[in-house]
Amino acid sequence: MGVGGTGAGGAGAGNPDEAVADALARLTADDLAPKERRRLLGQLAGAMRQRGFRDMFRPKAAMGWLSDLVADVAPRIPMRNAATLRAHFPGASDAEIADKLVRNAARATAAIGAVGGGVAAVEWAAPPALLTAPVLLAAETVAVVAVEIKLIGELQEIHGLPIAATGKYRAVALVQAWAARRGVNLLVPGRGAAAALGTAARLELRDRLLRRFGRNLTTLGPVLTGAAVAAFLNRRATQRLAEEVRADLARQRRTAIEG
Repeated sequence: MGVGGTGAGGAGAGNPDEAVADALARLTADDLAPKERRRLLGQLAGAMRQRGFRDMFRPKAAMGWLSDLVADVAPRIPMRNAATLRAHFPGASDAEIADKLVRNAARATAAIGAVGGGVAAVEWAAPPALLTAPVLLAAETVAVVAVEIKLIGELQEIHGLPIAATGKYRAVALVQAWAARRGVNLLVPGRGAAAALGTAARLELRDRLLRRFGRNLTTLGPVLTGAAVAAFLNRRATQRLAEEVRADLARQRRTAIEG
């Protein structure tokens, strides 16, 4: 069954905004079975289409829509604090926990790419369903971003740099950090509870989403090849993001200690 059928069924039962947030929250889990990940990606794609995703053949407009979506659902992405993380990884040092977080996030984004590639292969084999391909790519892109935003938030915690803000303000800081490929700088004015996702930040987010969306076009490759390449590229991109964020957080800690 393609994304259209699976997603529409999952999202049609309730509010599409709730369906999007619910699917994204679940897709950030480390240990989902492939069948469940496929079902959730379908739910997400169907809910996004129901929510009004359009302009799919105008990339900048589509990324503007996705930027708003990411900003809207970011507060619903589940994140563990340092105490919870240490309880989940008993006996591991904070550095070892950070390594595990990166490994698990990279596995999750690779799995999303593999599932998206496999579903796309089915869609391309069924011509009436070809128009679901763009919304599938958008769903895969947003799911990967959600995993990486969660990773940044948890890396902040385990590096001893928790974000004091909560709710939408914490989410705004993490979305900005994801777009800029760095940690949340707790010492920079405007990054705390008074921060807002202004025009410049939205443009940066849109451009970063456009790059991610372009990378996810590999999902539409030939059968199996698309899935394998998408998984590889997603894993590598998440690992590179984590390296940059961890380096930035390490600099922040050194500055705080020296200051």
